[in-house]
Amino acid sequence: MRRSTTTALGLGTVFTVLALTGCASHAEPADSSAASSAPVHRGGSTPSASAPVSSAQLNKLLLNESDLGEGYTRKPETARRNDDVTVIGCPALEKLGSDAATGSGLAFTRKAKASFTYTGSSTSEVSEELYSDSATKLSKGIGVVFDAMLSCPSYQVTSGTSVVDMATEKTAAPDLGDEQWSQLLTFSVGGQRSVVKQTAIRTGNILVIVSGSPGLVDAHLDKALAKARTAR
Repeated sequence: MRRSTTTALGLGTVFTVLALTGCASHAEPADSSAASSAPVHRGGSTPSASAPVSSAQLNKLLLNESDLGEGYTRKPETARRNDDVTVIGCPALEKLGSDAATGSGLAFTRKAKASFTYTGSSTSEVSEELYSDSATKLSKGIGVVFDAMLSCPSYQVTSGTSVVDMATEKTAAPDLGDEQWSQLLTFSVGGQRSVVKQTAIRTGNILVIVSGSPGLVDAHLDKALAKARTAR
């Protein structure tokens, strides 16, 4: 079985789950920007060219504790680890990972990220990633990652001695922005099972990705998109 590094989008979520179960710290290798995909989109519009928003401005557009409300705490950025991360049983992800250089996120020109814990009846997490590049690059880049992940209903990801069983399922994307992608990922590791929702919305030359507990993603996606749109 060939060993390769997984994609930024999938690995970010995997390491979120590993961190929750005490297995590893967060890490994110970069995505390759290969083929196109078929996202849900509105009006059949063609992505237009526009200068990317700066990373500094994207940071200002991220959700914060006051946007989210009581009970949310921002997580500090954790040091990256160089654990060998391997995809097993998903050729599309293996191929995508083998062509990708290890980096700190999806390979778009500008980026910003924030992660939060929420303490209610239980402790949950939600994270937001903002990227900016040409609309065409954003559309193709995120599309190829979702396509690769959804091509494999089940597979495994290993990091060091940890093995994560993963299941991926496409879910309905909200009718927001210019293009939309959404999926549910189920992780089983160390006898624990977690379900994470990931929804990506492209609005012009900004890509908004909200990941985490499904209820929290649904609750805050509109706010994340509205705030991102203030860059226009």
